[in-house]
Amino acid sequence: MKHRLIFFKIKIIKRLFVFECFLLIFFLIFSNWLFWSTFKVDAQNNQILIDTKLWSDFGSHLPLIRSFSLGTNFPPEYPIFSGEPTKYHFLFYALVGLLERVGVRLDVALNTLSMIGFLTLLVTIFFLAKLLFKSKTVGILTIIFFLFNGSLSFLEFFKIHPLSLETPREIFNNVNFPSFGPYDGKIVSAFWNLNIYTNQRHLAFAYAWVLILVLIFLRIILHEKKISTKNSVFLGLILGMLPLFHSGVFSMGLLIFSLFFLLFKNYRLPLLFFLLSASVLGLPQMLFLKSGLNNSMIHFHPGYLIAGNLNFFSFLNYWLLNLGLGFLFIPIGFLLSNQTQKKVLIAFSSLFLIANVFQFSPEMAANHKFFNLWLIIGNMFSAWAIVWLWQQRWTRTFLIIVSFLFVFSGIIDFFAIKNDSTSVIVDTPANPDILWIKNNTLPEAIFLNSSYFLHPASLAGRRIFLGWPYFPWSVGYDVDTRSQILKEIYKGNNLQIVCQSLKNNKINYITTEEPQPESEFEINYDFFRENFPILYQNPSSHNFSIYEVKETCDSS
Repeated sequence: MKHRLIFFKIKIIKRLFVFECFLLIFFLIFSNWLFWSTFKVDAQNNQILIDTKLWSDFGSHLPLIRSFSLGTNFPPEYPIFSGEPTKYHFLFYALVGLLERVGVRLDVALNTLSMIGFLTLLVTIFFLAKLLFKSKTVGILTIIFFLFNGSLSFLEFFKIHPLSLETPREIFNNVNFPSFGPYDGKIVSAFWNLNIYTNQRHLAFAYAWVLILVLIFLRIILHEKKISTKNSVFLGLILGMLPLFHSGVFSMGLLIFSLFFLLFKNYRLPLLFFLLSASVLGLPQMLFLKSGLNNSMIHFHPGYLIAGNLNFFSFLNYWLLNLGLGFLFIPIGFLLSNQTQKKVLIAFSSLFLIANVFQFSPEMAANHKFFNLWLIIGNMFSAWAIVWLWQQRWTRTFLIIVSFLFVFSGIIDFFAIKNDSTSVIVDTPANPDILWIKNNTLPEAIFLNSSYFLHPASLAGRRIFLGWPYFPWSVGYDVDTRSQILKEIYKGNNLQIVCQSLKNNKINYITTEEPQPESEFEINYDFFRENFPILYQNPSSHNFSIYEVKETCDSS
């Protein structure tokens, strides 16, 4: 009898191991598809192929990567806002750049690190949900709810595509997100679908970083084990390494573990050492990233994106549309959970609360990162509510419909990503503008740029005076002043004044294009032709021209 029992236990363990191996393979395949389908390099034609929905964010990320792979960016600066210390957590893209610098192809470097981060996040979510609720089914449902968001954006889809026999085909061929608030004027946010992870390639890695630490502490707490001071400090130092990778997620980690400190009384001492070591290592990095700010970006801003029309009913309406059935099932899961589980949701719900009350960057929409991390845990409680009701033999058909509604909007959004069109960036050496800059200017050179977005100097790893203004503005730079300087130089007609401004901003080269692609400023072409030596001109590329500053301004 004893031998049969041992054999039975071994058989169960093998089945669990096989299941989790298959799950890991699925996570790997999905992560690989997600990133390689949205960004790749055509090495034969020297082209970067990038999905259209990634275009905006990569206008910042590619210059940052290239500043490390083809340029010189130490101490780090924001390469599209030259001359000032970086305020952007740069480490993930620096790693990509360093890999490209040593010979790894750009897409291999970027997609591999992105895939590792997303794969780690999926694995961590599954095991955290499984640990917390002692249910493999809760873990699987949580993953499904994470991959396919539960908002009510499908209601917007049906406004354009009324329900009919053609609905499956219309969903399968869908190319647009039904709702992309606040940018399209609709209520459901743009930040619930997988697009945030294909665009912000460092985000999944940072979430996984924090959730792994949560998983470790919860395993200790749930099994009532002790943790030494040495191990507490070590884990705190791991969290403290996060700010240069993602400063916002580091702040979230500190907040979550501070709540753990208050809620788990038996573990206050190790959590105190954890928080102290994380702060000692992490806060200097936070101060470095915030250096040069004229004033604090943190201020009272209740209501998140509904602040202009905030009242009790508009708040409920906003979150009902954005959370869908999670609006009801997260609280239900909370009520059905035990004390430890409740404490975990309370700790993470501090993210939901604080992001609805305060603004942490010039763009309020950036608070979405708090909600995304909170919702990962919230999805676990929704999944637990469904599993618990299933176990109580509630109407199974009802629960299947509920589960489908949890993922319906995410399915529609999935096909919008899958069917996205591809844009092409001609890269070096096929792009002569980039190639000339790369071969004929110093890696630390600064360019006065005649176009904002993916300027050839940026793709050659050089710094430019002012990239697309939204990017530097969103991380706290004084874009208005710099934009005014740029306009005054380009329309200038007084050589002494122009040279003084160029010297003050350490600009080495000036570029012009005809016709001028940016309508916001004018270029006095004759002034630059008459006063500055032209080093390069490409008639087939909008007459792209490069002028040297040193010879003229040193003698003026």
